[in-house]
Amino acid sequence: MNEKNEAVVEFLKTRRSTPVLQLAEPGPSRAELEEILTIAARVPDHGKLAPWRFIVYAGTARAEVGEALAEITLADDATASSERLKLERERLTRAPLVVGVISRAAVHPKIPEWEQVMSAGAACYNLVAAANAFGYGATWLSEWYAFDERAFSALGVEAGERVAGFVHIGTRREAPFERVRPELADVVTWRGDL
Repeated sequence: MNEKNEAVVEFLKTRRSTPVLQLAEPGPSRAELEEILTIAARVPDHGKLAPWRFIVYAGTARAEVGEALAEITLADDATASSERLKLERERLTRAPLVVGVISRAAVHPKIPEWEQVMSAGAACYNLVAAANAFGYGATWLSEWYAFDERAFSALGVEAGERVAGFVHIGTRREAPFERVRPELADVVTWRGDL
């Protein structure tokens, strides 16, 4: 007979992303983050390809990326306001720590590329859940620079890779609010008897 783990069930029922502007210092220590990343890497991975990797943006590296994002913004719009440039400079400094989840999905003779992409998405979710389990707030974002190859060198994304998302991690300034969730009847199709 299967034994239900009530603590895990309750955690999963109440897990919430924290809006990025509600994340503050402190973030996880290196030892905590290594354990969080170890958990994040425990995802379905057909063929054991590890078709993703993590890039940790900490300290001044976050602001350096922000400078590159501001430069791209200016290249696109020489009249960009100081407020807009400030926003771009602060993209990765809104939380104490940001982890990029980078998809390395590629054509493979046996493993569909789509399965590799989904594995990267699972790594993003597992990263958020692990950070939450450690008591931190986290949110998974993919903003414009996740899709603009001009930002890739500043982000450390290599040729052939794609950004699955950026997970911002920190201490919650306030408890996250609950949002409306879909009704099961709207998202579940039953086939067969149960």
